Amino acid sequence: MGQGTGAVIEIASTQLAARIDPFGAELQSLTDAQGREHMSSGDPAFWSGRAPLLFPIVGRLNGDTLRVDGQTYTLEKHGFARRSRFDVMAHDASSAQFRLTDSPATHAMYPFAFELDALFALTETTLAMTVTIRNPSDIPIPASFGYHPAFVWPLPGADRAAHEILFERDEPAPLRRVTPDGLVGPDPKPTPVTGNRFALTDDLFADDALVWTDLNSRRLSYGIPDGPRLDIAFPDTPHLGIWTKRGAAFMCIEPWAGHADPEGYTGDFRDKPGMIEIAPGAARSFRMDVTVRT
Repeated sequence: MGQGTGAVIEIASTQLAARIDPFGAELQSLTDAQGREHMSSGDPAFWSGRAPLLFPIVGRLNGDTLRVDGQTYTLEKHGFARRSRFDVMAHDASSAQFRLTDSPATHAMYPFAFELDALFALTETTLAMTVTIRNPSDIPIPASFGYHPAFVWPLPGADRAAHEILFERDEPAPLRRVTPDGLVGPDPKPTPVTGNRFALTDDLFADDALVWTDLNSRRLSYGIPDGPRLDIAFPDTPHLGIWTKRGAAFMCIEPWAGHADPEGYTGDFRDKPGMIEIAPGAARSFRMDVTVRT
């Protein structure tokens, strides 16, 4: 665990450049060959984050309380990885790898051994991100993981009102409601998606994030279909959050493996809906590829 930021790591391809802060292994910037920025500025008037990594939970636990194996711990929304300093394990011109390991500070919130690796690699017009959770212990560990990147809205050179998301497949399933406490409500919410098309407006996010827990797609395109857009692939994450704040200049597109507690949930963390379990000595990886189309 740590505080503040250190030297930001820079990587580049022939078409893109990225900057990653070891504090949180957080992507700070993604620019194209013309120097145009595709990540949020982190304006604290709306939200100071840019692309935090969510571990070992996604969203909020009921009462911010982790109940596991007969013990209770306090663990705040989205977990501690985003507020922890990662070690820089490797860095060359086009890639960088970061690692967070368990410590007495993490054990006070989450009583498990782990290694959390975050790899960022640029190839031509694609940023490939892979986060791997390893279990070095002799017991299974429960966890969730999520990406939370905030892309600019509008994308460079595009009309804000014309932005939409085109999913890989039709998405007819209802969404999950987010309660005022940040939990998953019991009643479904009608989908705003028509076929595979989702037109973006501020009003959609008046009640917080839109949450898909029954998602068909593992790819989508954000932006203008015949203009600037980001093609995003997330093959290893079955859930999705999309979020912004009214008037903000960002759109968060968040592939998740896991989600917030159901409202009123007081069961064991291992049994929480959406959890994954990593066997002793095993690992689980989650990829997110962002391809910049201009």
